[in-house]
Amino acid sequence: RLCLRPLRIDDADALHPVFADEELMRWWSSGPHKTVAETREYVAQNCEGARWQTWAITTTEDDTALGWVVLVASEDQKNVREIGYILNRAAWGKGLAREAVAQVIAYGFDKLGLRRIYADVDPENLASIKLLEILSFQQEAHLRQAWETHIGVRDSLIFGLLRDEWQSVD
Repeated sequence: RLCLRPLRIDDADALHPVFADEELMRWWSSGPHKTVAETREYVAQNCEGARWQTWAITTTEDDTALGWVVLVASEDQKNVREIGYILNRAAWGKGLAREAVAQVIAYGFDKLGLRRIYADVDPENLASIKLLEILSFQQEAHLRQAWETHIGVRDSLIFGLLRDEWQSVD
């Protein structure tokens, strides 16, 4: 029921409602997008990044992007990636985010040979924290006043998952 494919620039129109959603973007590193043009520019940047791989989340019935999952390479450690994800609110509660993130984690460990994947989460983003815990991530750090975002200065929780921990989940 779930498909992951490389993000395309033409996904911007479908993803604009996601990136324009104030509540959803509360936990993102940038504020809600005001125009489709802003989303197009953002999607284009995420299609071309040398340090990241971004997959559109779609379904087998419909190739329309519902969200995305991204792996961002560490600047100084080749076997470590940060994972990020966002999903249209209309698709919540169906297990799609869990399924998509799990597929990307498996790809990172099995195909890329990563030793560690981590996520950086706002302490108030309870849904994301729950998802990471379901996928066996462990909270490793609480960084105080780590980010200055569109909603102010925010703390950050770092969750990590090691390859050996993931293999024991399978």
